[in-house]
Amino acid sequence: MRRRLIPVLTALTLLTQAGCGFITDLIGQAEQTPQVLPTATVAPTAAPAPTATPAPSVKTTPAPGQFVFTRDNFPRLDGSTTMAPLGEAIASVLLSERREDVSDLIAFNKTSQSVRNLGWGYCDIALVAEPPEDVLRELDAGGFEYEMSHISTDALIFTVNAENPVDSLTVEQIRGIYSGEITNWFDVGGYNVPIAAFQRNEESGSQAAMKRLIMKDTPAAEPPLDFVIGSMEGLMEAMRNFDGSEGAIGYTMYYYANDMKMAEGLKVIAVNGAAPDTDSIRSGLYPLPVKSFALIAKSAEEESPQRIMRDWLLADDGQRLIESQGYVPVSETRGA
Repeated sequence: MRRRLIPVLTALTLLTQAGCGFITDLIGQAEQTPQVLPTATVAPTAAPAPTATPAPSVKTTPAPGQFVFTRDNFPRLDGSTTMAPLGEAIASVLLSERREDVSDLIAFNKTSQSVRNLGWGYCDIALVAEPPEDVLRELDAGGFEYEMSHISTDALIFTVNAENPVDSLTVEQIRGIYSGEITNWFDVGGYNVPIAAFQRNEESGSQAAMKRLIMKDTPAAEPPLDFVIGSMEGLMEAMRNFDGSEGAIGYTMYYYANDMKMAEGLKVIAVNGAAPDTDSIRSGLYPLPVKSFALIAKSAEEESPQRIMRDWLLADDGQRLIESQGYVPVSETRGA
């Protein structure tokens, strides 16, 4: 490992020993000068932390030549909606600040726009689900060279209303639904109810995954205008409120639905008989994995904060942080 990379996160080791998966505030007070080794444990924002006895505070001083993140040199982050909690965790850990105190550093503009912002110089690193090909072509056409590194794995999942008796669909059945070939739930084992297939907008990461993993060369049927939703939260809410709720189907990312608790009141269905969960995504059993990436400019200097951060996310400490937040680290993913 390169000497300039940040050393082992003792706080994450302590978190693992205490039982990973919950949040505690910074252990002890952060020193005025941000430390390379933070004294924080962090976890998903989806649920409040249970009470726990804090581990002993561990303070360290960076060795000569090691990089120290401060607010002055912290890279400008942007990214997909599902990656915003990871952005908060990264800032909290690397700056040794409480999670709520770094929220001013996190303003994610969704997948496509954040990639454009990188190309336009409005951010230094973009944490995104796999971007639409046309957005990457925009960067290429503009002469912007980038590096795209796989840091974790998410999954495209499908939700129906809780009253719908269908628990699993095949990839072919889903393709048939969204191409307009299958229009009634009765044809896939459900009630005799017309299917209302909600979609995301063209710019979204989940729509890019839908085209890549499900539709492929099959064109999607033109949906009613009010069935195309501009945000993942909006799509989940539209499904919950749909008149004749047994008919609705939609899609989102596993992390958004599960860890961010945004699919409550809906039913997540299996695909090809495999239910989406951390284990099935990790093992490759779930058939619709979606890679998440860190993008930086290829021209970023070797010692630039964004390149150091990107390298750290790919190394052991960064991968442990990614896992502690409920994401599936690329280091443990098969089949993605």
